[in-house]
Amino acid sequence: GFQGSKEMKTPKLDKLASEGVRFTQGYVSDPTCGPSRAGLITGRYQQRFGFEENNVPGFMSEVSALDGNEMGLPVEEVTMGDYMQSIGYTTAYYGKWHLGGADRFHPTRRGFDEFYGFRGGARSYYAYSSDPPLKMDKMERGFENYEEHEGYLTDALAEEAMDFIENNKDKPFFIFLAFNAVHTPMDAQPEDLAEFPEFTGLRQKVAAMTLAMDRACGKVLDKLEELGLDENTIVVFTNDNGGPTDKNGSINKPLSGTKSNHLEGGIRVPFLMKWPGKIKPKSVYKHPIITLDLLPTFFEAGGGDVDSLTHLDGVDLMPYLSGHKKERPHQRLYWKKDCRAVVRDGDWKLIRFPDRPAELYNIAEDIGEHNNLAAVYPEKVKKMYKMIFQWESTLSRPRWLLKRKFENMDIDRMDKYRH
Repeated sequence: GFQGSKEMKTPKLDKLASEGVRFTQGYVSDPTCGPSRAGLITGRYQQRFGFEENNVPGFMSEVSALDGNEMGLPVEEVTMGDYMQSIGYTTAYYGKWHLGGADRFHPTRRGFDEFYGFRGGARSYYAYSSDPPLKMDKMERGFENYEEHEGYLTDALAEEAMDFIENNKDKPFFIFLAFNAVHTPMDAQPEDLAEFPEFTGLRQKVAAMTLAMDRACGKVLDKLEELGLDENTIVVFTNDNGGPTDKNGSINKPLSGTKSNHLEGGIRVPFLMKWPGKIKPKSVYKHPIITLDLLPTFFEAGGGDVDSLTHLDGVDLMPYLSGHKKERPHQRLYWKKDCRAVVRDGDWKLIRFPDRPAELYNIAEDIGEHNNLAAVYPEKVKKMYKMIFQWESTLSRPRWLLKRKFENMDIDRMDKYRH
């Protein structure tokens, strides 16, 4: 496939990669889904507004004094949907929301004209025959019109996007299509499992679910082509965190680490972009970029003035992809979860831990993070520590906190999946 795997079957995404640019160092702003989505949808480091930890009921410390529904994207934050609406776009959000279950956080109140999906972070791929334990797991059309889908959820979400494209083909539109695939629960269709007889268990399921997601992406792309809209539409494919190897059978090699930790396997993700006539087919961009860059890129491409968005941390990627700007889009990138924090400065990456020595890697020379150079370059460690401290001084305090046992589990998971 386009990422080099000889096991996954992704023909539709392979085609997308051949028609645009593949980012080899595409990053998310957090190694877990909720905070990562908060950064993506605002174009800002989510720590600036306190969305630092994953918003999963039961995972949070009681000192947070918040239940699952109350942990969400602060209402004063402006979303990607808000910005696109402001320049004349009709907007839709389909799939996994995970930015707050309370009504004030609802997608239709956060810049999206249409919504079909679920407010929470994970649910069954098949319709519930009775009410699920949590309201935020229900499929919902618009606001509080609860309506379970037919068939397999990945396919149903693609159909929603295709209908929206058909209904809005004569005007500017923006779709945020958030498949829950390949998140747990690992619900794969029998016909897709049959495509991978050489695998068993989680590996077979993740391969089958990836194939289903690829097929769904292809349906949406084919719809754009059918209506003659593909030449004037930007398409981006990416993820919200690295693969959780122990949970879904994904493999992040040659990267070390997994979802929930800050080794490259937790924060570096597949990242494709297509814009015919603007982005050269079969191109590869090797400098680090981050999902925070998508909002300003879309806003400028849609007719907005990105220079007016001075509070964003992301940048418009098009000048870099066109070659007008030769430098890196970001000299430094940052990550933070509780006491853990990371700065990437050029090709150097420092990981700070609360209760063990820092780790320092040259990512250009050591993509698998095997050779910790902290003892070799102590002055560089000090300098990069100061970069983290300076950045942290610009952030808000976390609105909720992870229970200590889960923080410790994240560290154990990191150490288990060093390759």
